[in-house]
Amino acid sequence: MRNYPKNSPQAAARLVALTLISDGVASPREFEALAQTAAAQRLGLSDADLLDVLRTLCEDLMQPHAGCWNGRLSEELLLSLLDEVQDPTLQQQVLALCVTVAEADAHLADSEGRLLALAAQRWGVCPAILLPGAPLARPRAALATSP
Repeated sequence: MRNYPKNSPQAAARLVALTLISDGVASPREFEALAQTAAAQRLGLSDADLLDVLRTLCEDLMQPHAGCWNGRLSEELLLSLLDEVQDPTLQQQVLALCVTVAEADAHLADSEGRLLALAAQRWGVCPAILLPGAPLARPRAALATSP
């Protein structure tokens, strides 16, 4: 997996892109959500740059050393990707965009919930999607232990 400079737009965008593909389906609704929120611009990228980060992520996941991509990354790898975003303001922005992508298709896949929960835990923030009563919320324990 490529490394990006800490707090770079690409490091932040890769986490959003990972949310987009983590359930195995990058739905049109998820792409629409990215466009409606001006996600690329909010991260300091053009739309083409964001798509390039997504393409690069997919290439990295398909490399032989990455194993067979099955929608699941090791916790160690996820933590290393999360650690590339250390600025608290950027963390909150990335997590908000990830939540937007995860909510876009009105279904929170286990892989999306796992990524959101791990990010919230690692960064010490609580996105609205993880609060009781949120439209897609499940018990916090279930999100933290989902495969």
